[in-house]
Order: sequence, then C-alpha cells, then structure tokens
Amino acid sequence: MVVEKDLEAALDQVRADAAGPVPGVFGPSSVTWRIDREAVIFLGAGRALLLQLAHPWVAAAIAEHSRTLADPIGRFHRTFDIVFAMVFGSLDRALLSSRQLHRRHSMIVGEMPGTVGPFAAGSRYYANDIPSLRWVHATLVETGLMAHDLVLPQLSVEERERYWTEGRLFGALFGLTGDDLPADWSGFAAYTAAMAQSETLTVSPAAREIATQIFTGARPWLRPPRWYRALTASLLPERLRAGFGFELDERDIRSADNAMKWIRRAYPKLPDRLRYVGPYQEAQARLRGELQPDWITRCLNRAWIGRPQMDVRGKG
Repeated sequence: MVVEKDLEAALDQVRADAAGPVPGVFGPSSVTWRIDREAVIFLGAGRALLLQLAHPWVAAAIAEHSRTLADPIGRFHRTFDIVFAMVFGSLDRALLSSRQLHRRHSMIVGEMPGTVGPFAAGSRYYANDIPSLRWVHATLVETGLMAHDLVLPQLSVEERERYWTEGRLFGALFGLTGDDLPADWSGFAAYTAAMAQSETLTVSPAAREIATQIFTGARPWLRPPRWYRALTASLLPERLRAGFGFELDERDIRSADNAMKWIRRAYPKLPDRLRYVGPYQEAQARLRGELQPDWITRCLNRAWIGRPQMDVRGKG
C-alpha cells in the first residue's frame, strides 16, 4: 500500500529531479512533453481504459465508486485533468494533483463481489495498492507511446530509454518508488508482456458491462465511431479482446485502416495550435511568463480537461 508518508517521500524525489518550479516535473526538453502534447494520444484512450478494466480490482472499484457510466465525459475530463496536470503543470500543480489523486484513492476500498481470476469473492481491494497502481501507471506510459507511434515517427532506442526514465519519475507521482518499477525499457516491456498473459488480468462481468456501455451502449450520441472501436479492439492483446467480447470483421478492419491512412496523411500537416493539446499550450504560455492562457487554449482545455485553465493557483 502507498500511504501518505510513502507518497511524500516519493514527492521529495520528484522535487529533486524536476525540471523546475515553472516548467514542472518534466519540462519542454523532455520526451514526455513531446509525446503527451500530441492530440493523437486520444487514439489510445480506449485501449488504456480497457487494459485498466481488465484488472479485476480496478473494474470493481470503477463499478462501485465511479460515475463512469452516468458521466462518461466527466470521467474522460477528470482522467486527462489529473494526467495533464502532472505532466504539463507547474511543479506545485503537479504535486497538488498527485496528493489529490492519492486522497481520492484512499477512499476507494471495497470487497470483490465475486471470484475473478486470482481474486476471491469477498477479498478486499484498495486503490492505493502498489501492484494496481503499477499497472494503471504502465497502461498510461505504454499506450501514450503506442498512440504516438501509430501516426508519428517512432522513437529511437535512446529516446525510449529516456521516456522510461521520465516514466519512472511519473510513477513517483503515484507514490511508486524505484524499487516498484522496472529499471529500464526492456524490463518495462517484459513486465507489460507478462501482465498481458497473466491471469491477474481477467475480464470480469463488471468490466465487460462497463466496456459494453461505453463502446456500444444505449447513448448513440456518445458512442465512439466504428473505426475507433475497431482500432481500440485491435490494440488489445487477443485474449483480452475476446474477454471483452469484441469481434473484428472485415468491415471493422477496413474502417480502422482507412481512418488511420487519413489521419497519418492529415495530422502532421495540422497547425500546432490544433495539433497540440491545450494543457501543453498553457504550459508554453506559462514558460513565456503569461499569466493566463489565451482564448484558443482555454477552448482546447475545455475539450480536454473540462475547464479553461489547468494551472489554477494553489498550494501543493
């Protein structure tokens, strides 16, 4: 378990390794900024959510403690608000977001309603459990890079190592220490591959119901388009795709392929103001000494995080 004193010890390390009070934890020269600024990371949002749901503890916690089904857009905004504040916020804002997330997780405790994989009915789950946090963190790091590489030139071996070094610092914002995470990219890749094949990831009835409601549910105006559903399913390990009940026919595959061909042609030509996410543009304005983001950035922020400004002033 990550308790408060563990989190504060991890945050001491974040302060020591951070780019600075204004640039925040990572800063403009980081690989993390380079990847997470791209709007195409949305291509991986569905995959990251489903991989998290495939962990029975995470699925049970979302089913019993989250308003995901009642407010899916709010869930999207809250998730990106937390992640972008950690990545693009000032150092104080990143630390504040880390503490807020830990406090929220500390209230998410419950019992498994039924046996799923290695988790017995009645066993207790905790959102601040280290193995669970490690998996959620891994889905964000791995999927961010995967979405980037779907459209843009792939990172070099050296850049991947830098990305994972920064990913370990990102993990510290969850309260994870160096001992909790693989030492290098090859170790991280081995961990995610092993998890994909382990019974720890088992699609529960709760996970399947949440996924069905989000991707094919009763709200047509919120339902992702066919190509996005097909792309998301194709990015999952085969056994998990089957567990969620996703089937890919030729029409699905053709739809995803055509969409990706169009995106790969058009996306690199977009102006930076449309291509880069609002929180990144706000961070750049902060580095220039501007007190408030401009109206375009505020509009983009509303789309990504549900409010006009990420870096609300406040104590960490």
